Amino acid sequence: MDDFQYRDGVLHGESLDLREVANRFDTPLYVYSTKTLLDHYDRCAAAFAELNAVICFSVKSCHNLTILRLLRERGSAFDVVSGGELQRVLEVGAGPSSIVFAGVGKTDAEIEQALRAGIGWFNVESEAELENLARLADGLGTTARAALRVNPDVDPHTHVYTTTGKRETKFGVDLERARRVFREFRGRRGLDLSGIHLHLGSPVNRIEAYVESIEKALKLIDGLRGDGFAVAAINIGGGFGAHYQGGEAPPAAAYAEHIVPLLRGRHLGVLLEPGRSIAANAGVLLTRVLYTKASGDRQFVIVDAAMTELIRPALYGAYHFAWPVAPKDGVVPPSRAADLRMPGAVLVDIVGPVCESGDFLAKDRWLPPVSRGDLLCIFTAGAYGSVMGSRYNSRPLAAEVLIAGRQARLIRRRETFDDLVRTEREAIDP
Repeated sequence: MDDFQYRDGVLHGESLDLREVANRFDTPLYVYSTKTLLDHYDRCAAAFAELNAVICFSVKSCHNLTILRLLRERGSAFDVVSGGELQRVLEVGAGPSSIVFAGVGKTDAEIEQALRAGIGWFNVESEAELENLARLADGLGTTARAALRVNPDVDPHTHVYTTTGKRETKFGVDLERARRVFREFRGRRGLDLSGIHLHLGSPVNRIEAYVESIEKALKLIDGLRGDGFAVAAINIGGGFGAHYQGGEAPPAAAYAEHIVPLLRGRHLGVLLEPGRSIAANAGVLLTRVLYTKASGDRQFVIVDAAMTELIRPALYGAYHFAWPVAPKDGVVPPSRAADLRMPGAVLVDIVGPVCESGDFLAKDRWLPPVSRGDLLCIFTAGAYGSVMGSRYNSRPLAAEVLIAGRQARLIRRRETFDDLVRTEREAIDP
């Protein structure tokens, strides 16, 4: 699952004692494992190798330049959803043709940036966007290769905020409208509409949802080919799950076992957009206890990380396992389940310093007793963790560290107060 494991009662990242890492780089601190990241990428690539699938790592899940460079060197392509993400992957040397640009609200400036770069695919969400893409591409004297995102109206059984494949969401074109869209844009200057794109949401642990959506898309593709359209590729999206409690997410091979037979022999290029399944368990968030307190019948552990470092619990009610890095009496957790009533454990809420009642990292958790200065680990924080960080309450963004074996290196320094106010100072005194 990952390379963050307890040895002799102390949590290690690969071969490093995480107490040493925290002492060296301070907290709150994101720590990533090179081995976990690459192992998860390799497993996904191997699972879909029969289809020669293009694995487009979802940059929105984890966008650090060092991590993107590692994945690019491993052979990854990239899925981006903004001009900033496009700039990131170009900066790490990604070949433009390996980049897919998704997102429901691409601006003209972002589209022109991507056209000039010569990216491989635009995932297009509406007739209005297709019209605009064709206009901009024709104006630049080029042709944009596009995949129409269709909404298969399949319930992925995930959080309502991260469900994207249902009819009522803002994403994609209704399945029954797709053939009409292809007919409307047949032969349009500046546009090569030759792909179908799907994305159900994230995390999606229910493999049947992928099977249902792909079967619907293949029926559409058969109809389009019957109408004379040369549909060259299908992008089945991402959303594969990760282990937050352990065991809930199927491995990449299990998804492939059901998906590959559907696409075998279809003469389609296949693209995937995994992010969480590669990065989530490759990262943890380290935080120190500032205070403990009781209020009524509630026990609080106040730490130096907050919703500004990890907003998922506040935003989605997301679960992240939390445990001391060096628990007293060596009480090592047997699993990462929510209800670990170990001997001596206390029921607590783990909360941060931000002035919001919604600023919590975990609620109603049984923890070994902790005191000021103790180090806690928030697990499965490598995806949608640091990337969603904010500067609310004028809190500088946390540092990030990458571990490889016995080596740890800084891959993003901790922000300073000067970093926080630089653009404001420049505006006052240009």
